[in-house]
Amino acid sequence: MQFRINTAADKQNNHALRYLADKLSDPDAGRDQVRALIDELGSAVEYHPDWHPIITRAQGVQPGTEQNTSLQTLYPGLDHTIEFVRGFVTCPYDPARADNVVAEANEISGIYARRLDEPLYADDACPVVVQAPDMNLAVDGTIDGPQALRFFVKDIARLAQHAEVAETWWNMRGALLGAPRGARSSLFVDQHAGGHMRKILEAMNDSGMFGPIKESSLEMLSEAKREKISQTLIEGAVAAWTKEGKPKDKFTFRLRGENCEGNVRDTWDDDDEYNISVKIGDYDLHTSGFHYPGKGIWQPGEPKGKRALAEKFA
Repeated sequence: MQFRINTAADKQNNHALRYLADKLSDPDAGRDQVRALIDELGSAVEYHPDWHPIITRAQGVQPGTEQNTSLQTLYPGLDHTIEFVRGFVTCPYDPARADNVVAEANEISGIYARRLDEPLYADDACPVVVQAPDMNLAVDGTIDGPQALRFFVKDIARLAQHAEVAETWWNMRGALLGAPRGARSSLFVDQHAGGHMRKILEAMNDSGMFGPIKESSLEMLSEAKREKISQTLIEGAVAAWTKEGKPKDKFTFRLRGENCEGNVRDTWDDDDEYNISVKIGDYDLHTSGFHYPGKGIWQPGEPKGKRALAEKFA
């Protein structure tokens, strides 16, 4: 399904309005304040991409957070938090805790935090706004494309120093686009910037600077094709399991020229439900699912692994 930025933004903003204002004694005033924050911080979002300054500028400030991307870890003291394109709002109940969030955030270079005068989330909460004030938004509400690419390139180059494997675009898409997102755009970056991020990542991967390429996600394939791959594997495992006299432990079998490791378990020992998993190599391809023989129903799971190998089973 095509990603529609306005639809996604409306959904997230409506959630923020409900979450931050509905429990207040004066919800209309709360909604006005949330709308003002949306004007200031951009649309509400599910989570930030890993290269976002609200993440990268805080990494390493708290002990042991150099690679952590959790706001709760990077900014201790958060409670009842809503994230936005340029930052976030958090609503702890303790005034001292709120003041501590402000003080610690303002110690981070390039981050600005402040207390709000009026409540959000609850009448006795103490809302705090934390943002990257130098972040510029485009007309559509996403981050200015060249600026987003600079943030991305700086962070991805930093990661290369300690990388052991290269992650594909499909493995990294959530971490690079944030959420909600589409195939190459999100509420943070438009399709132009997202497309360039993908090209840059693939060029860096092809150079070998990160190490061998690790494939995992198969989201580049259609949902129908992924379902077919998984079903072929679990059907093959059940057929081999039955032929071998239903062994209790893991077993190996050949399917379309590949050595597969299967595990089929009769969940209730009554031939009603089979729990199936299949693996090829060191997780070069793997999936799981269920089979209900009495009803003739198969429930294939989501396959993971290398695309070229997966397509042999489509």
